[in-house]
Amino acid sequence: MPEFLVACLCADWCGTCRDYRTGFDAMAAEFPNAEFRWLDIEDQGDLLEDFDVENFPTLLIQRNDDVLFFGIMLPQHHHLRRLLETFHEQSPEESHTYAHKTAERQGWQSLNLRRLLTQ
Repeated sequence: MPEFLVACLCADWCGTCRDYRTGFDAMAAEFPNAEFRWLDIEDQGDLLEDFDVENFPTLLIQRNDDVLFFGIMLPQHHHLRRLLETFHEQSPEESHTYAHKTAERQGWQSLNLRRLLTQ
């Protein structure tokens, strides 16, 4: 299993999502130790019912079981690339500390998408 999970929570009806998907899928080649998943919030609503998606694209990034990022990101791929580069520069221990450092990030830990996808 790849160390990182990068999930984009979008909707097929959203034009911004459709425009973003090609670059998101292409980015997977740049980060071979990451699993990139495109999840439609309507088609996979049962799986994603606990995820508060208010706008698109909403991204979730996990390193092993630690959720490092959950939220809206501008639909420009260089923002995601830079964030992933930053997380890749961290050791697993540094990522764990980062994931639990603030109350907001601690709240994200209940959104362990990797566990949901393996059920």
